[in-house]
Amino acid sequence: MSDAWVPEEFKARTDAVLAGFLDEEAAELLAVDEALDPLAEALRTTAHHGKRLRAAFCYWGWRAAGQPDSDALMRAAAAMELVHAAAVVHDDLIDDSPLRHGRPTAHHAFEALPGRGPGTRGRPRAAARALALLLGDHLMALAGRLYAESGLPVAYLSRGRPLWAALARELVAGEALEILHTGGLPDTGTSLKVIRYKTAKYTVEQPVLLGALLAGAPAALREGLSRYGLPLGEAFQLRDDLLGLFGDPARTGKEPLDDLRAGRPTVLLAETWRAADPARRELLRRTLAGDEPPDDGELREVRALMGELGAPARVERMIAGRVEEAVRTLDELDLPAAAHRALTDLAHRAAVRHH
Repeated sequence: MSDAWVPEEFKARTDAVLAGFLDEEAAELLAVDEALDPLAEALRTTAHHGKRLRAAFCYWGWRAAGQPDSDALMRAAAAMELVHAAAVVHDDLIDDSPLRHGRPTAHHAFEALPGRGPGTRGRPRAAARALALLLGDHLMALAGRLYAESGLPVAYLSRGRPLWAALARELVAGEALEILHTGGLPDTGTSLKVIRYKTAKYTVEQPVLLGALLAGAPAALREGLSRYGLPLGEAFQLRDDLLGLFGDPARTGKEPLDDLRAGRPTVLLAETWRAADPARRELLRRTLAGDEPPDDGELREVRALMGELGAPARVERMIAGRVEEAVRTLDELDLPAAAHRALTDLAHRAAVRHH
């Protein structure tokens, strides 16, 4: 890869790494028993989607430290996409989401399998959820394997070991915080903490830091890249929340009312609550925390209220402020020109998108 940042070329390169690696692993599963074909096929397809932002942040963290292009680094960076694939499978399972990228989520796809074996008889839903749980666990294990077998020197790989531990811990912490705060009184500070640990850190900050660590970057550069990555990761998830409720489902590939139906503690909901008068708060409480699950009409009413109270506009301002902070941080760092250009472009790609 030259110093010219061409996202489509980078994505194709990452896709090729993942396809080869996952095809090999699928073959290993089938060598155990052909009955494992559904799991093998899910491995091949689960990680096919995405813009490869996490791999790109890792790659450009490496280049930001002055290291040249490296096929071994590409394999280590691609491991970040398997972390994401594992998180997606588990997140969809926890939320019982039916769609992802316009296709059935893993546990829904497993439930629809024809000719299920005797172990699923009478309990196809439970068996499908169990298979999805195992798929997510396997993807996370494979992320570690791809990283360890990337071809980078062992001394380089050992630099990233503490960050891998932190990534796993904080990803679990963020998911658990979301579960524990779902259905509680909306609070913007709480919602921001949830997205910071559930998504922001493993989407931008930790991948870019991993690349820098692997490259032997000095502490000052790593600290600067962290100041770039954390607000940008938050902007990414804030955009995701906006698209989830107000985006075009044909482009997002997600059910548009899922976040509200599940009562997730999003910043959108918290900002709506903060701006609502007592009567509107009662509507929110009755719809989202009542004894009966809300229907789509009630959820659309809450979504309309969000717009009426200006919550989407406030979240847009939060996104813009965080992107500005991230880009300003890059300007303060002494980066190679190619890394500066790529990380600036990635900041806008992560936070200003339509799906």
